[in-house]
Amino acid sequence: VGDVETTFHVMRLSALNEGKDVPQDYKDMIERGWGPVRLAIKIEQEHGSAKLREYYTAIGTKRHNEQREFEPELYDEVLTEIGLPTELAAAADDTSLDEAVRASHQVGIDKVGEDVGTPVIEVAGVAFFGPVLQSIPRGETAGTVFDGARALASFPDFFELKRTRK
Repeated sequence: VGDVETTFHVMRLSALNEGKDVPQDYKDMIERGWGPVRLAIKIEQEHGSAKLREYYTAIGTKRHNEQREFEPELYDEVLTEIGLPTELAAAADDTSLDEAVRASHQVGIDKVGEDVGTPVIEVAGVAFFGPVLQSIPRGETAGTVFDGARALASFPDFFELKRTRK
């Protein structure tokens, strides 16, 4: 509903939580997430931010809306859907990409600070954690939500907004 340009950048909860004392089930969950984020960094490196956005949207929809598991068949399906070669799926198991993931993640953290999660957004040069939404706003509602984030970013003393999940 407005003229907004988005640029995606790779961040990773597993990089954020490395070395932290978190429950084992959470550790297991973030460990399973290395595959798709390795693939994300490879896509960004070879095909740029626009394809990264397509990948993130497609894999996120399949994981969160369709409850699909991260596995080779899913990677192939997503890559085909966004018009990239399925050979890229091998990146999911390529641990040599982990340092690039960590470095990319650090770029985002350097903008917002250590005591956050993902997503991190930057609006008008101000970065912050969130917003974390339980549903996807559409149309005018999406514009209202974004305008709220932009308004908060414009206030120099804004630093946090949070409530318990429902």
